[in-house]
Amino acid sequence: MIRQSGAKLLFVAITSPKKENFINKWQDKLGVDFVMGVGGTFDVVAGKVKRAPLWMQKYGLEWLYRVIQEPGRMWKRYLVTNTKFAWLILKERFYSKK
Repeated sequence: MIRQSGAKLLFVAITSPKKENFINKWQDKLGVDFVMGVGGTFDVVAGKVKRAPLWMQKYGLEWLYRVIQEPGRMWKRYLVTNTKFAWLILKERFYSKK
């Protein structure tokens, strides 16, 4: 349906990692010139989800605001996946050959 629509741009506004998996699987078959994962951007623009206060944005704490807003949905993303990511960074830093 996307290919048949004649669209040239596609913004994929679904949660991670679903949007990345969708883009990786279908990008070459979609027939669009540009594909971008935008996550919850449209929810923010539409006023469905509030952005963090400017001071939190300035200090890179918007993720914390999101967890506070939607703890049931966001806790796993930030606790589990970020912990795995931090472990990989530390492992690479301290255990890689120099």
